[in-house]
Amino acid sequence: MSAKPAWPAGVARHVLQTVDSTNAYALRMAPETPGPAWFLGLEQTAGRGRRARPWASPRGNFYGTLLLHPTESPEVIALRSFAASLALRDAFVSLTGLPGAFALKWPNDVLLNGGKVAGILLESSANTRGGFDLAIGIGVNLIGAPDVSAVEPGATIPVSLLNETGLRITPEALLDALAPAYAAWEAAFVNQGFTALRQEWLSHAARLGDTIRARTGSQTREGVFETIDPAGNLILRMSSGTVAIPAAEVFF
Repeated sequence: MSAKPAWPAGVARHVLQTVDSTNAYALRMAPETPGPAWFLGLEQTAGRGRRARPWASPRGNFYGTLLLHPTESPEVIALRSFAASLALRDAFVSLTGLPGAFALKWPNDVLLNGGKVAGILLESSANTRGGFDLAIGIGVNLIGAPDVSAVEPGATIPVSLLNETGLRITPEALLDALAPAYAAWEAAFVNQGFTALRQEWLSHAARLGDTIRARTGSQTREGVFETIDPAGNLILRMSSGTVAIPAAEVFF
């Protein structure tokens, strides 16, 4: 395992004993938080995932949000979900020493031994400075995972870091590894564009080249996961041709 990296310069760090949702709290604090800031909630009372689904939030797991104030277009801002997933993987590897155990599931999950150990949720709102307040919310099953019965049939089974690796890592320790990892990928994104992130993400992509199902609303499409394009879209090769999918839930 590598030495503990330094906390990134100019980034604030807030640890909250309890909070409704770290994303909601970060966006509420945005007007008085001019620079980037991490908000870690040791307990959430109203956590949520994609499509406003409840996110189980027992104490001991990780609930964190990075608040940024980007000025790019919404389409470009959304690509930071890839920076967040790469940073999460880097943090996991640095803390566990198990690079082969982690993979990235499009669009915004991190897998451990094939199970879902983390999810990412981006939310944003326009601000009075001509840009956006962006909340990059991250939830990690450090010590516990939702029961399989609570998961939609066919969805990736949730797992915890503790059960899969035997390592008990605190939320604060994960944040200390995650913040510098994200700062490095943010710098790469700002200075080099999405290309640098795209190639690295693909090198860790789960089920690349395999047949998967992508569901958007009531439509489910099955095909071979070929790549992600320069806009972050899932490229699926179907019998009827190749399609680019900007958003969907993926099933293996």
